[in-house]
Parts: sequence; structure tokens; C-alpha cells
Amino acid sequence: MQGPPAPRKVAVDLEDAMGTSETGRDETAFEGLLARAGQPAIPAAIVHPVDALSLSGAIEARNHGLIEPVLVGPPARIEAAAAAAGLDLSGIEIVTVPHSHAAAAEGVRLAASGAVSALMKGALATSELMAACVAPAGGLRTERRMSHIFVMETPAWPSWLLISDGGLNIAPDLMTKRWIVQNAIDLACAIGIELPKVALLSATEVVDPHIPSTLDAAALCKMAERGQIRGGILDGPLAFDLAISKESAAAKGLVSPVAGAADILIVPGIEAGNMLAKQLDYLAGANAAGIVLGAKVPVILTSRSDSARERVASCALAAAWLDWAGRAI
Repeated sequence: MQGPPAPRKVAVDLEDAMGTSETGRDETAFEGLLARAGQPAIPAAIVHPVDALSLSGAIEARNHGLIEPVLVGPPARIEAAAAAAGLDLSGIEIVTVPHSHAAAAEGVRLAASGAVSALMKGALATSELMAACVAPAGGLRTERRMSHIFVMETPAWPSWLLISDGGLNIAPDLMTKRWIVQNAIDLACAIGIELPKVALLSATEVVDPHIPSTLDAAALCKMAERGQIRGGILDGPLAFDLAISKESAAAKGLVSPVAGAADILIVPGIEAGNMLAKQLDYLAGANAAGIVLGAKVPVILTSRSDSARERVASCALAAAWLDWAGRAI
């Protein structure tokens, strides 16, 4: 018996609305984001780019003037990937290391020394790269907790939608959530969202001692009132429908500056964030960019299945944030 067809990232009935190509990807995705990215190109270490997709994303980002890539990995494998993808590596620096673990360590060393302004994940596991980033001896840690932020562009929503943390912190406590929120607010500001509206998601809008995420949401709102979180408007707990639907908020009699107008969705844990972002990606025709903030440099962190276009958009996030923060080399 024949199995089900492989999932596509854009449903057929969304193609006309999105202007997608025959490959099912939106070729004009993130045009506004690319236009906002700071200049000149930032030096970025591409960690273990030994497959065609990760290498092509880095080269395309270079062609857009976003990054100046430094390829860190085994030269023979990098050159084989370039040949397979028909990519020209002329003029691009390659730092020789024997394997992915060494590439992660060397990329972190380059970032900590100031030789590059950003790191970009290549063909290695997220856990392998982030283990090197969070290691105390690596020199990238700050007072903040590192957190991952998805930036989604979807025909189901009129503007960028940020989701955090769906890629790094598994079960964040309250103080970790404080930095998750602050990192997301900072990125929203960097891409031009003034005073972003932050929805602290849970299963209900009522503070319930049996649901820890509602208690955290209430505490985070109070922390924002006291200046421990700055730059955004917070409300929560909010169920997902209340965060994105004014009609749902009105039906429940909820008065909120965030309900129905959220720019940022803060999820209770990594499972919720990961599933929410990927549901938008695969079922709602979304394009997704991703970045980790909270380290001394931004970490461009994409899924291994992300398109080259989405990888370019993730580079644009790093460039925009560095330009906003005034920390580019």
C-alpha cells in the first residue's frame, strides 16, 4: 500500500495568495526584512557548511550584501558541497578544522575574539553548536539567557509574528522567561516594530495556580510595570485565540492592548513554540527566519530543512539587530 505524500511547506490553496514558485516557496519572502538590514556586510562564521543548502544560504546572504562569510569546516567537504551546488567560493576564507565539533569550537573562538560579528549554523546539530556557545570557557555568555526567536511571515497575518522560545530553552523558569521576552522585544525593535505588543501564552486568560504558565505570565507583566522588562507592552496570560483575534477577545469581554494585535508570542515551553512555528510553516504557508540572542554575538540558527531564502532572512535578522544595537564590527 502506498504511503501518504510527503508534506509541503505551502498548501496548494495558498499559492496564488503568496505568489509561490513551482517549488512551493515564496520567492519574495522577507523582502521588507532584507531591505531593513544594516550595512555594510557583517563578518559571520558559517559553522560546518558541508552541505549544499547551508552553503548556498550563506553565499546567497553574501550576494545580498548581508554577511561576509568565513567558512569553518573540513575544506574538502566544503568544496565538494560547493561543486555539487554549482557555487563559486572564490575570495571566501575557509578556516580548516577536521569535524563539526571542532568547527563549533572554532566558530565560537572567532566570535569571542571579535574576528566575526555573528555565527551561522551549517550542517550540524543545534545542540552541538549551542553547547559550544553556552560553554563558560567559550567567552560568549552574558548576563542574559540565550533564547531563540522565530520571525514568521505568513499570509494568515498582516505583519511579522515573532515566536519565542521554540528552539533553545526547554522548560524555562520565570527569570529565563524574563530574558526570553526582553530578547524578543529587542529583535522586534531592531526590525522596525515600535513598542511591540507581547502576548504571554497559556491555555487560558485567567490566572490559575494549577497552571504554572499563567502565574509566570502575571509575574512577567508586573516585572514590565517595574522596569525589569523594557520596550514593549505585555499582557497575559492569553490563550492563542485571544492573542490574534479581536473577535475572540470581544466575545469573552476581554479588554487588552495586546489581544488581537500581538507582535510577539511568548510560549510556555519549547514544545509549544516549536509546534506553533512549524504548524504555521507547513499548514499556513509561512516562511520562517530564526536567530538566537543573548550571547555576545547573534547566532543565526535555522532548521536543516529551511530554504536558502529563509537562511538569508535569518542573516538579515542578525544584520538588523547588530545595526540597531550598534555592535557590528
